[in-house]
Amino acid sequence: MNDGLIRVAAASPHLLVADCAANADEIVKTAWRASTEGAHLLVTPELGITGYTCGDLFGQQHLLDEAVKALATICKETSDLQLLLAVGLPVRHNGKLYNCAAVLQGGRVLGLVPKTYLPNYGEFYELRQFASGGAVEDFINLPPFGTLPFGTKLLFRCEEMPQLVLAAEICEDLWVPQPPSGGHVAAGATVVANLSASSETVGKAEYRRLLVKGQSAKLVCGYVYADAGHGESTTDMVFSGHNLICENGVVLAETAPFDEGLALAEIDLELLLQERRRLNTFFASYAGGYETVPFHMELRETPLSRAISPLPFQPGQNSELPGRCESILAIQAQGLRKRLEHTGAKTAVVGVSGGLDSTLALLVTCRAFRLLSKPAREILAVTMPGFGTTERTKGNAAALCEALGVTLKTIDITKSVRAHFADIDQDEKCRDTTYENAQARMRTLVLMDLANQNGGLVVGTGDLSELALGWATYNGDHMSMYGVNAGVPKTLIRALVAHEAEKDKKAGRVLRDVLDTPVSPELLPPKEGRISQQTEEIVGPYELHDFFLFYTLRYGFRPRKLYRYAQKAFEGRYEAPEILRWMQVFFSRFFCQQFKRSCLPDGPKVGSVSLSPRGDWRMPSDAAARAWVAEAQALSAES
Repeated sequence: MNDGLIRVAAASPHLLVADCAANADEIVKTAWRASTEGAHLLVTPELGITGYTCGDLFGQQHLLDEAVKALATICKETSDLQLLLAVGLPVRHNGKLYNCAAVLQGGRVLGLVPKTYLPNYGEFYELRQFASGGAVEDFINLPPFGTLPFGTKLLFRCEEMPQLVLAAEICEDLWVPQPPSGGHVAAGATVVANLSASSETVGKAEYRRLLVKGQSAKLVCGYVYADAGHGESTTDMVFSGHNLICENGVVLAETAPFDEGLALAEIDLELLLQERRRLNTFFASYAGGYETVPFHMELRETPLSRAISPLPFQPGQNSELPGRCESILAIQAQGLRKRLEHTGAKTAVVGVSGGLDSTLALLVTCRAFRLLSKPAREILAVTMPGFGTTERTKGNAAALCEALGVTLKTIDITKSVRAHFADIDQDEKCRDTTYENAQARMRTLVLMDLANQNGGLVVGTGDLSELALGWATYNGDHMSMYGVNAGVPKTLIRALVAHEAEKDKKAGRVLRDVLDTPVSPELLPPKEGRISQQTEEIVGPYELHDFFLFYTLRYGFRPRKLYRYAQKAFEGRYEAPEILRWMQVFFSRFFCQQFKRSCLPDGPKVGSVSLSPRGDWRMPSDAAARAWVAEAQALSAES
């Protein structure tokens, strides 16, 4: 329970219908197993103490008494566990019978939550035995537990970790148009437990998965779903024990139907709360009238076992990548199409270097022209070799333009840059920032003037990763009339170019060679004909910086937590000192280079992270990085 992480579990203990004592033993065994696995919360199925399929046996006083006795046994046998436990049982109250979730911790029952929506269709006939608890907000005297909170509007909050606020709903409550969990999270719940008994039929597992996943996304919460399984009566239906743990639209863990395992995962409560703060409409429909029941639980280390992708800007499943690439390319192309239409531009001017960014910009421009029903030859691509240009990149730029059918113009800038050096008394042998930036600014000057000559618009090539690090020459490659790559990080640009290489057989060869070329601004003279200036050797690996960028902006991670996630994501690829070294570079550059982002040209947002000064990221240009860098340095000293 540190860094906002809690480990949760969902299980379907084996049961015997109507044998409460045996079922209590199985629940206790499962609770001890979950605790041994480091779980802070365990959710078990609906009516798990008796079995969901007891039918009219729920009218037997003896069964109801045995259920309460079994609950007492579970409390006693789990009292030494640092575990929050949700179990299901039938409970009598004021002459009615309720299908309840009992929340236990430290050997006591914290409260009872009755089911609101009772199905009475198909194979389900709960209204025959149970009453809806939707209107019940009360206290119940339940020997031997004494007086307990009883109702649907109960929240259970951990005093040692206030981010952990549990609420419960039961099976059908989730399947209705307005589930109670909507009110629960509006009142502050961060984790919802669903005790369920959902029968298995063809196609239902996928529907159930989508439902739980979607509810966790809609409510920006952790959702732990425990399903009835082995041991339930199979008279008319079968239960599969399909357990699910979801977080904000992501399935963290699940047991396959009939697998009979334990679903176990960490939920990141800090991540959820940060996302809720970002969505300022989250509490627009706040639901009042809730009672919060506090409990105590010892804080302990939470191992990080959840899968963390080193490429957070890309989908988790490779099968989803082609569709994601097409979507991003469509957004970029449609954005440029609108700008060309609105300005009445006759052409688009693109500076092509043979590198990744300009390659993607040219591919997007070709798509935009197809949308405008204009031929590719009306695009003006310009290659501007300078002091650092290699034959490889120059050749790739020319070959790509030929394959795409665009008009190529070559303008060697070395002569004009040398004239500029003479004007400002810059020694060409001095390979300093002026030497490099003069070339970048000259290229932008050429592109802007060509756009004026031809009634066109300069398409920017700079990407999101470069903007985050300030790896752009102010008023050089930093500037354009529309930046199509402004919302796309470097790791995703690689994926987009690779996607186009697979689709376009004519341009495929050159695109693959572009992908194999080291990332470089090519502003320093080559060595033996090869690129001498490799960006990732100077500022660090882009895959690390993109990872830092995503979790810093999207979820507001502090350096300590960011480091922990990065260690997990890049395990076996980067050692701890290297991660920390480049993390310090990231925060130092990110803060001190904001002035370049404060005056960015327009460009389309393609994902949840954007650095547009007009939209997603508004930061003063003189904000200090000291606190972030200091924490990263402290981590370096500890490691």
